[in-house]
Amino acid sequence: MSLEEMSNLSIEDLARMLEQGTSSLISRNDSMMPGEANIEAVAGDYPTIEVFSAAEAERILKRIQRLEPPGIGARDLRECLLVQLDLLRDRSESHVLAYRIIDETYSEFTMKHFEKICDRLKCNTEELREAMEVIRGLNPKPGEGSVAMINDNYLTPDFVIERDEDDFVIVPNDRHMPTLRINRAYQELMRRGQAKKNGIDRDTRKFLREKFEAAKWFIASIQQRRQTMMKVMRAIVDLQHEFFLGGPNYIRPMIYKDVAERIGMDISTVCRVVNGKYVQTDYGTFELRYFFSEKLETTSGEEVSTKIVKARIHELIEAEDKHKPLSDDAISKMMKKAGYFVARRTVAKYREQMNIPVARLRRAL
Repeated sequence: MSLEEMSNLSIEDLARMLEQGTSSLISRNDSMMPGEANIEAVAGDYPTIEVFSAAEAERILKRIQRLEPPGIGARDLRECLLVQLDLLRDRSESHVLAYRIIDETYSEFTMKHFEKICDRLKCNTEELREAMEVIRGLNPKPGEGSVAMINDNYLTPDFVIERDEDDFVIVPNDRHMPTLRINRAYQELMRRGQAKKNGIDRDTRKFLREKFEAAKWFIASIQQRRQTMMKVMRAIVDLQHEFFLGGPNYIRPMIYKDVAERIGMDISTVCRVVNGKYVQTDYGTFELRYFFSEKLETTSGEEVSTKIVKARIHELIEAEDKHKPLSDDAISKMMKKAGYFVARRTVAKYREQMNIPVARLRRAL
């Protein structure tokens, strides 16, 4: 099959109809991490197949990159953005400048060295701002498609907390769970087997007894698990009473050991129960792990949850002048004035945990 014929095929046609070597190129390129793909290496894997010269492999890859969604098949983020800009077929000044920014000043672009970009490309700040808007409209991860758009509104909580004046009622949200019981027919067989009637031999009676006991144990285990979950949830509500009264700003420091000691169980048991469980409150639906955090001492000697500290740091960054973003040291000093002892390195750690970039990368035009 000629390369011209290949160019008219869809990605499914390519995978199904192309020669084995070319199909391998597609699958190999698709499975590689950004920065790993190498046309020469792929071509070298198939030195006896004429279609796999580096130049022809490059031509096949270029064709793949023109399929939907725009940007797939790229070897790195830079190429991914360039492919998308090329497919836009827009030749406005801002689009042309956007292409040049990625093509000629990608290193400066990733470091947000705007002055250097303007100097190299001979553009002013307003032109750069318009080009950056074009770049912001691109998709850095086209392969994810609609997977990243899953609506978490369909999340089903395991518990619902209902307020009863200053107390709270825990309602397990297990109505969708079936009620387990042993089939009556098998119960009757078991009863007849115990009475040694109707010709049921000893091996059959033994089999029935073992399965009957296993079924009872399984049902009892499910009930025990439900009781344990209720105990853990009750302990969380009691220990985080102020949160359920006033919301996230009133969350207190709490570790797994606190709950374990309160209900008389192992920490490992609490961890297993909490994992992957959610609770619906007046302030939204939260994963149970949300309620666990370390403590930090304020300037007045009080203990506060690290979640509160992170929230304050996030608020400072949200309110900062984006043309002069706050450094970690500046945030540390502002937090101290607000009554929190937070070292610069701690600010950096919390900022990274919240996926907030350093000040230099937060700077806007």
